[in-house]
Amino acid sequence: MSRQNWKPGNMLYPLPAVMVSCQREGEKPNIITLAWAGTICSDPVMVSISVRPERYSYGIIKETGEFVINLTTEKLAFATDYCGVKSGRDIDKFKEMKLTPAPAKEVKCPGIMESPLFMECRVVEEKALGSHNMFIAKVVNVSVDERYMDEKQKFCLNDSKLMVYSHGEYRKLGDYIGKFGYSVRRKK
Repeated sequence: MSRQNWKPGNMLYPLPAVMVSCQREGEKPNIITLAWAGTICSDPVMVSISVRPERYSYGIIKETGEFVINLTTEKLAFATDYCGVKSGRDIDKFKEMKLTPAPAKEVKCPGIMESPLFMECRVVEEKALGSHNMFIAKVVNVSVDERYMDEKQKFCLNDSKLMVYSHGEYRKLGDYIGKFGYSVRRKK
């Protein structure tokens, strides 16, 4: 076996490929695709997204202090890519991709109805990091698509065919391997 050493780079893959929706009052809603999103705290429930300041959505999120993280699926792959390469300055991404703005419960910007799950977020802090600024946000509501609820009212998110971003490619998630804690569970 041999290994190569490379210069430092962001190679933490796979990452969730999410569509983040945002909106200024009185303007059309916008969507930005990000792979720089993650969970940062469970109590209180908090997430982070990192956005380049020159991106159109950055100004909207900075001004409003709100955004919605929409999980993406195999069916949303084309729209996910499109919303990452086209600017909302020039087009209406909801209209172009035939996506439905879903009313949010706690924030003023919409979620995406076609997403299996979206999280409404309020910014609590912004950190300038270099190429990107990180928005740290509190999750104030989660909306789930009832199609993924089973007969026992368990949310079956993995049935939605989630996708991830890995080294420049979108990939669907693979097969079941085990459940959290399976390595230490007692055998009966």
